[in-house]
Amino acid sequence: MTHNAEPRPAVARQSEALRGKARVPGDKSISHRSFMFGGLASGETRITGLLEGEDVMRTGEAMKAMGARIEKNGNEWIINGVGNGCLLEPQAPLDFGNAGTGSRLTMGLVGTYDMETTFIGDASLSGRPMGRVLEPLRQMGVQVVKAAPGDRMPITLRGPKHAAPITYRVPMASAQVKSAVLLAGLNTPGVTTVIEPTMTRDHTEKMLQGFGANLDVETDEQGVRHIFIEGQGKLTGQTIAVPGDPSSAGFPLVAALIVPDSDITIENVLMNPTRTGLLLTLQEMGGNIEILNPRDAGGEDVADLRVRSSELRGVVVPAARAPSMIDEYPVLAAAAAFAEGETLMQGLEELRVKESDRLAAVARGLEANGVDCTEGETTLSVRGRPGGKGLGGGTVATHLDHRIAMSFLVLGLATEKPVTIDDANMIATSFPEFMGLMKELGATID
Repeated sequence: MTHNAEPRPAVARQSEALRGKARVPGDKSISHRSFMFGGLASGETRITGLLEGEDVMRTGEAMKAMGARIEKNGNEWIINGVGNGCLLEPQAPLDFGNAGTGSRLTMGLVGTYDMETTFIGDASLSGRPMGRVLEPLRQMGVQVVKAAPGDRMPITLRGPKHAAPITYRVPMASAQVKSAVLLAGLNTPGVTTVIEPTMTRDHTEKMLQGFGANLDVETDEQGVRHIFIEGQGKLTGQTIAVPGDPSSAGFPLVAALIVPDSDITIENVLMNPTRTGLLLTLQEMGGNIEILNPRDAGGEDVADLRVRSSELRGVVVPAARAPSMIDEYPVLAAAAAFAEGETLMQGLEELRVKESDRLAAVARGLEANGVDCTEGETTLSVRGRPGGKGLGGGTVATHLDHRIAMSFLVLGLATEKPVTIDDANMIATSFPEFMGLMKELGATID
C-alpha cells in the first residue's frame, strides 16, 4: 500500500451480534522498538508476534539501511544487530512513510552519531511538527542542516563529533520525545537525564533495561519521574514475544459493546498500566468487560478480554488520563455516540498533531453522521443516542488517518443508517488484518 494509491472507500452497516474469539496484531510501540533495539544490539534478537504494518516495516528498513541484518523465518523475525555506537551512515534518505513513532525515535537514535542522516515521509508525516524532538537534540550538539519550515520533513541531521549529555524536562506528555532523548543518550558519553512530570507509556525504559542498558528510574514525592541512562554501554540481543496492541483491540472491543447481543473474547492483549485508559473509561461507562487469565509475558502484563454488549452512559474523562489512551479517543467517541447522556473528554491538545488534526476529524465525522457533539480547543463532548436511532448516513473524511478510518467503520456497525469512509487504504499502516478480523466476528463492512 502506498499513500498515493487510489482512494478506496468502505461502508459499515448495522450488524447482527458479533461473536467469537479474535487476536489483534502485535503492539505497535513494542514492535517499533523491537526492530530498533534489536538492530542496535550486539548479537541476535528473535521476535514473534511483531506487527507487520507498514509503519513498523519502515523502521525495519531504516535499521537495515544503517547496517542491521533483518530477515523473517516462518513466523519469527531474526535480527543481527550492529552493536551500540556502530550504526552506519545511510546511503539514501530514510523514508518513514506515515510513521511518526518510527521517525521521531530514529531521529533520537541517530542524532548523536557523527554522520549525516535525512528523513522523509508522506504528505501526512511531512505536515507534522518535529521540533519537539529536535529541540533536545540541538542541546546535545546535533545540527539540523536542513528542514522544511516549522521543523518539518524533509529533515537532515548532522551529528556532533562528541555529543553532550543533557538533563531535559519533557514539556508535554510525550513518550516519543522522552524516548528520542533516551535513545540519543545511548551514544553519548556520561549520563543523560529525562525528567517526566506526567508518566507516559514506558516501553522504552523497560525494553532498554531488558537489552542491558544501564538505565534507572526514580520517582520523587510529587510523582515526577527522573530517568537516567548511561551512554556507550553494551546492548545484547534478546528474545521478544510482542503482545497484542491495546489500541488495535479498542476497535473490536467498542464494536462488541455497541452492537446488540454481542459476546467476543480478544486474546493476548497488552495490559501495561500506561496503556489501559480506554479500558478503564469504558468500564466506567458501564461496559461489560471481563479481564481473563492475567499473566506476565516478557516483563509486560497481558490478559484476555471478554466483551459483551452493554448499555453505556456518559462520563467525564479527565485530562490526566489522556497519556494512557491518546490514540483511543476516536474510537471512544464512537462508543460515546451510543451512550446515555454526555461524555466529556478533556486534555486533548495532543490530538491536534497526530496523523491528522484528530480532534477536528472526529468532530466532523460525528457531525456528518448526526451525532450531537461540541469540539473545544482541547475538549470534545459527545451527547449519545442509545440504540443509534437516526444516526449514520454520512461520509467521513479520514485525512489519511488509520484510526479515524477504523473508528468510523466501528460506529457504522450500530447506527441506523450506513457510515461511509472516503478511504480505507491507510488502515494497513497499523492494522492490516482489521477488515478480515471484524468480518470474521460478524461485522458487515464492504
